[in-house]
Amino acid sequence: MDTEHRSSPPSNEVPQGGTHDGGASLPAAVDRPGRAQRAARLRARARLGLALARRWVRRERPQDRARILGRRGRILALRGVRALGRAAAGVGPALAAVRGGFMRRWRRSLQFRTVLITLVLTFVSFLAVGAYLSNQIANNLFQERLAQAENQTRQAVQQVQETFDGAQVTDQQSVLKLVNDTLDQLEDRESSTPRQYVFLAVPNQDQPRNRWVDSRASYLRTENDIPASLREAVQHSQQEQYWQSIPLTVDNREHPAIAVGNKVSFGGTVYELYLLYDIVSAQQTLDDMQNVLWFGGMFLLLLIGAITWIVTRSVVSPVSHAAAVSEKLAAGQLEERMAVEGEDEVARLGAAFNHMAANLQEQITALANLSHMQQRFVSDVSHELRTPLTTVRMAAEVLFDARDEFSPITKRSAELLYNQVERFQALLNDLLEISRFDAGVAVLDAEPRDMVALVRSAIDKAAPIAAECGSEVKLYTRTPSIIVEMDDRRIERVLRNLLNNALEHGEGRPVEVFVAANAEAVGVAVRDHGIGMAASEAARVFDRFWRADPARARTTGGSGLGLSIATEDVKLHNGWLQAWGSKGQGSCFRLTLPLRADGTISESPVALAPADGDVVLVEGTTTRDVVVGPQAFRRTAPPSPETGAP
Repeated sequence: MDTEHRSSPPSNEVPQGGTHDGGASLPAAVDRPGRAQRAARLRARARLGLALARRWVRRERPQDRARILGRRGRILALRGVRALGRAAAGVGPALAAVRGGFMRRWRRSLQFRTVLITLVLTFVSFLAVGAYLSNQIANNLFQERLAQAENQTRQAVQQVQETFDGAQVTDQQSVLKLVNDTLDQLEDRESSTPRQYVFLAVPNQDQPRNRWVDSRASYLRTENDIPASLREAVQHSQQEQYWQSIPLTVDNREHPAIAVGNKVSFGGTVYELYLLYDIVSAQQTLDDMQNVLWFGGMFLLLLIGAITWIVTRSVVSPVSHAAAVSEKLAAGQLEERMAVEGEDEVARLGAAFNHMAANLQEQITALANLSHMQQRFVSDVSHELRTPLTTVRMAAEVLFDARDEFSPITKRSAELLYNQVERFQALLNDLLEISRFDAGVAVLDAEPRDMVALVRSAIDKAAPIAAECGSEVKLYTRTPSIIVEMDDRRIERVLRNLLNNALEHGEGRPVEVFVAANAEAVGVAVRDHGIGMAASEAARVFDRFWRADPARARTTGGSGLGLSIATEDVKLHNGWLQAWGSKGQGSCFRLTLPLRADGTISESPVALAPADGDVVLVEGTTTRDVVVGPQAFRRTAPPSPETGAP
């Protein structure tokens, strides 16, 4: 440390000539040196603090750097783990998206499906043919090299044996030179099939072994290169020749090779002579041929795929064009036509399609004009009839009010005239309403309203008809209030129509009204136990002026347009109006509306077909086990002996 600065602490002594009392100041000549000393001491202290700070920074900087680097490393590692986690989490949705796109393409594109199937079948065929050809080529190459190795081995063994038999050597040096020269002639390193040898004495021989020659082998070859099974076969053979395919290590690489073994004798000792043939050239030839097969197969696969794509495109494109034109025709663009080129089958199909589209356009235009004329005629007639009907109605009301002064026959005529004029007025109003729907000028005035209260109001207004028919109306609901965005005037008209039909066809039996709601819709089912209707009749019950029994009179004076108008009212709300019936078991009409004016419906909260004769709320059991609202009306007639109804 800089001890020379630390050994001079600041002095608190007062300089000579100074004083502390009386408030007198030092002379100017003495005051200036005291200030200079204090300034010098302050500079010395500052230099000391700066030196200490530098020394501390130099001493702590490596540790700080290590700590900072470690912290940065942990932060980077954590960020990397998080990135990997996000990438892994995105793999699943990506694969699902790819699979969904592939399946969508597979379902919607005939060309894609045809090309893909062709490529897969072609690839499988190439694989099978390539595997067969490769196997045949490899087998032929191996058999050729094996036959060559066996022939060469026989000739070489014969030459070696003849050399050993004709040798006239007695000393060790001559014997070793003869054996080495003879065996060295067996090697052939320059040919396409290099050859080496392994020369071993047969163990456990009865006769005395040659004391000068035991075993010999080519460079880097040992007896370990010969499989034990091959050695055993050769040792127990007479004059047979045996072979076996072996791996041969050459330049630290394994080459395929063939080892051919036989027996030779020299100086009364029996030896094993193995010739090793390196057939790596045959393996390279096979690899080259396989590569040619692979690349040729892939090229042919791509070529076949391109040809298939071009051919299928020439066939599928007109079909796709026809599908697009058909969709446009179905959407109302009747002027769309196919482009026809050439005189082939596709061109004839396009011409026939265009001819059919032209005929359809003419017929649809004619039917549209006729329908428009009919709608206009009905609307005009309805409007024109309002004025004379108003006059006739006023006259009928005058006669009806004065009917007590007439004779019985005239009185009855006045009553019939009044009733029929009322029915005529209702029919005329329904015709005017249906003409508004046909003209597309019907407007929905939707506001939040209570469906349960609206149902109760419709039941109250149906009281006179219920009393006349002798039926009671029962309301079943779990919720005292269900708020729905709807046009209450139109929905009340629908409910009133359904109730009137149920009372008219209920044959005096109870009529049940079920109200329930779920998260998206409200359902109202009106169930009667009257004559019922068949399934074919339920499908046509909403047609205009349709009646199941044309001979049956309308006791309540309906116009035959009530259910048709109700259907149009429900369509304005994006709702459902459905019917179910069974002969002798009554019928059920179900109204389903979305809770919001712009909402959609996926399921109704009320079942349409009764279970065991009872309408079921979807979210619960039968409504008979639920506490229900008050019964609106009870019929006054005595119980029926057949049904036991009150």
